[in-house]
Formats: sequence, structure tokens, C-alpha cells
Amino acid sequence: EVQLVESGGGSVQAGGSLRLSCAASGFTFGEYAIGWFRQAPGNAREGVSCISNRDGTTYHAEYVEGRFTISSDNAKNMVYLQMNNLKPDDTAVYYCAATDLSSHPILVVSTGCGIYEYDYWGQGTQVTVSS
Repeated sequence: EVQLVESGGGSVQAGGSLRLSCAASGFTFGEYAIGWFRQAPGNAREGVSCISNRDGTTYHAEYVEGRFTISSDNAKNMVYLQMNNLKPDDTAVYYCAATDLSSHPILVVSTGCGIYEYDYWGQGTQVTVSS
């Protein structure tokens, strides 16, 4: 059974930092792509950052480029999202999601995090940034 468990959310002031963690289990970690997505109240869920565990390719959305960094530890089955210089607009529930790259042969991580390409989702962790 695929399981994704997020942690590390919390409340910070603008300009602060948080590191989110995603603990993955139940699948061959190195054959999956993992993504971080977020959803603010009243907004659609959007892709933030994604990584291919097969080759390490990453993608960061333009609204977090230069502030957020996704990384993966294949030995620990963990994915991290380091978030620096947080802004109030970053306030949202952050979700970790996974997809089997073998099931999505045309998925190219470097071009974006397509919500509909990710098949497994965690429960989410709240990030609140105050001004």
C-alpha cells in the first residue's frame, strides 16, 4: 500500500523558512516522481515542485523559483521541500504526491508538475505565513 506522510508545516512570519518532509512507503521509490502541491482556501490545487527519483530531475514553479528547493533521499525514501523567504501568498495546505514513472512514460518532470499525472496523495500539512 502506497503511503505518503507529510510533516514540517507550521506558522512563520514573512521572510522565514520551513522544511517540509514527505515519508514514502509501499512502492519502489527510485521509480517514482514525487511532487509537492499546495491548495489555499478558495483556490485550485497547484504544483509547486517535483522531482524524479529515477534521475534527480527537478522542477520548481515560477512563483517559488529561487526560494523553494526540492530534494530526495533515496536511501531513506524521503522527499523534502526547503522553503525560504516565505511570503503570505505561500499560505496553503501542502500535499506530497507520487506517481509511477513507468505508468506515465510521457511525463517529463522538468517541464512541470501536472496534478492529474500524480496518482497517490498524502493528507497534507498546513503552512501559514503571516505578514
